[in-house]
This record gives sequence, C-alpha cells and structure tokens, in this order.
Amino acid sequence: MASKSNSTFSVLGSDLAIKGDIKASADLHIDGSVEGDIACSSLVQGETSTITGGVKAETARLAGTVNGSITARELVILKSAKITGDVYYDALTIEQGAQVEGRFAHRDKSVKAAAPAQQAKQPELSVAN
Repeated sequence: MASKSNSTFSVLGSDLAIKGDIKASADLHIDGSVEGDIACSSLVQGETSTITGGVKAETARLAGTVNGSITARELVILKSAKITGDVYYDALTIEQGAQVEGRFAHRDKSVKAAAPAQQAKQPELSVAN
C-alpha cells in the first residue's frame, strides 16, 4: 500500500445493489449485493451479501455468497460463506461449515507466471471451529 496513514473505511449497506466493478484503496465492508469485480485493500463481507465477480484484496473476511475467483494474501472464510470459484491465497483460514466449490491454490510470489499446479510449495491451511 502506498499510504500507511489512517486508512478510510467504506460501507455498502444491505439495501445497496451495485452493477459494475469496484476499485478502492480503502478498507471495504459489503452487506449488499455487487455484480462486478472488486479490488481493495481489505474486504469484509457480511452474511447477507452476494458478490458475483472476482475479488482481489490484501486481506478478506468472507461470510456471504461469492460467485467468482478470490485472490487474497490473508483469507478468512467464515462458516456462513458459500463460495463458487477458485481461491488463491498466501494464508488461509476456513471455519467448519463453510461451503466452497472450486480449487485452492497457494500464491507463490517467486513463480507468478507459473500455473498453480506447477507450484511446489505446500499450502498453509488452518481450520477454525
């Protein structure tokens, strides 16, 4: 991140439905529905939220429905989450009860061009109750 000063925080309430891509340098909390790709520093998704599109964030805490790929350095998937799509991560925590339909692949910074299947590094995985 370019700035280490107090970061801003944006909230999309449960009454909002957005069609289009979202790009934010701020932390983002989404309770509504988004149809489009999301790129932000930190994402917190509420249980009632639906995202249809790709998610790219440094950190993400997902509790709702995501239909699309997810790329995050630190990813937490809560038990209420329903994810359909591939997941790329550096550190991963999944609560018991979360539903994920897709492949998991550890991001390897030294082999960015390689396909996830070619990466030899063991993924870091933890399961929370």
